[in-house]
Amino acid sequence: MNTPKIDNSVFKRLRFVLVETSSPGNIGAAARAIKTMGFGELVLVNPRFPDAVREEAAIAFASGAQDVLSGARVVATMEEALQDCNFAAAISARLREFSPPVVTPRAVAAQIASDAGLRAALVFGNERFGLPNELVQQCNVLINIPANPDYSSLNLAQAVQVLAYECRMAELGEGRQDSEIGFRGEMAGVAEIEGMFKHLEEALVAIEFLKPDSPKKLMPRLKRLFARTQLETEEVNILRGIARQILTPKQERKPKE
Repeated sequence: MNTPKIDNSVFKRLRFVLVETSSPGNIGAAARAIKTMGFGELVLVNPRFPDAVREEAAIAFASGAQDVLSGARVVATMEEALQDCNFAAAISARLREFSPPVVTPRAVAAQIASDAGLRAALVFGNERFGLPNELVQQCNVLINIPANPDYSSLNLAQAVQVLAYECRMAELGEGRQDSEIGFRGEMAGVAEIEGMFKHLEEALVAIEFLKPDSPKKLMPRLKRLFARTQLETEEVNILRGIARQILTPKQERKPKE
């Protein structure tokens, strides 16, 4: 009996996430950009119009990509949008002091295409305000499109098109990085990493390393540090185990075997 072949290409592992999009036309144009490059998964986080995918402008700008548009999921939070993802990339023209590592579209496309274990999301912000810092910090990397420094403003759908094109070309072979050194475990999911940070913050407060009334920039710095490591599930579990041990009263601790 022949075992059915599983399509594990980047076309099936990558989703496009639009956060608080204002214009239904931009949503439709983004759906078109996604479909032209062979992708199909679109998620909308709290769009301005709850029925945005049915708006006349969205349908008009989708121009034949109505299947992607009508299949788009509308969710209320970033956590829902990134469910089941273990890699997320924020796209922004504005660099941040405590952002994750900054990469180019081509570099991140090559990374996603060459690692079949990545279930990835590309996250785009509001047309006027972009992505807030707290959402950028939830992502593994920050993508900065190397545009004209004198006029670097891209329309939302144009930015989606650039990333979709780079990911398509990486999957088809250009810029692909297939070299691998040593063992690599399963990448930790975005929700797992966020849970680890909350647990770690609680532990740091307990040992008075972090002052909850004056946290300053410790947690953003730690997020930036760990974003560079591409945490695996087992590594997240180790860090949570350390936090759990810190939070457990000494008399209740069991020695490690």
